[in-house]
Formats: sequence, structure tokens, C-alpha cells
Amino acid sequence: MMEKLLQTAGTIISGKEQQLKLAIACLISCGHLLIEDLPGMGKTTLARLFDLQYSRIQFTSDMLPADIIGISIFDKNTSEFRFHPGPVFSQLVLADEINRATAKTQSALLEAMEEKLI
Repeated sequence: MMEKLLQTAGTIISGKEQQLKLAIACLISCGHLLIEDLPGMGKTTLARLFDLQYSRIQFTSDMLPADIIGISIFDKNTSEFRFHPGPVFSQLVLADEINRATAKTQSALLEAMEEKLI
């Protein structure tokens, strides 16, 4: 099965066999994967390759931790707070340019990873 997945992925992203193997191994082991590469080298394509619930976070300097984790909003019709989950509540999250975010926002992402929300 892994060979077929690797072969299929190799037809879409060429020249990155070792990186594809590592990404598939990471996915199977439910781990986290950090990919650093130049723009246009297939990182987003790799993330979309797998048939999983997918979200992308473009980090900016004005982001808050709630933008990643989610927020509880008061519903006046039911007089209750309803939680609206953020993008970390996906099977696969592509976090782009993490270094642009504030320390608290980066910490929220790392904490979500530690708690296995991602």
C-alpha cells in the first residue's frame, strides 16, 4: 500500500522521493512534519495530496491565539456559549510562515500540537 501511495505521489511531485517517504511515514505515525523549502517546491501540493480534512494557516504579525484555536461566542437565542473551532481542528494543517506570528500565537500552535489537537 505504501509503495502504491509513494508511486502515485511521485507522479504529482517529481524529484522528491525521500521527502515523500518521510511525509508518508510521518502521516502513518500520526506525527508532525516541518518542511522548509523554497516557494513553489510543492509543499502545499504535498499537503493536499492526502485525502484528509485540510486547513491552511497563513501566519501574520497581527494574529491572535484564538485565530488558530477557535473561540467561544455567546448565542443570545440559546443563552449559551458555542465553541467555533479554529483551523487546528483538522486532520492535516499547513502552517505557513510561522515565524511571522507573535510568540503567544506560536505558543498556541505548539500547545495544540502537544495536546494532539492537530
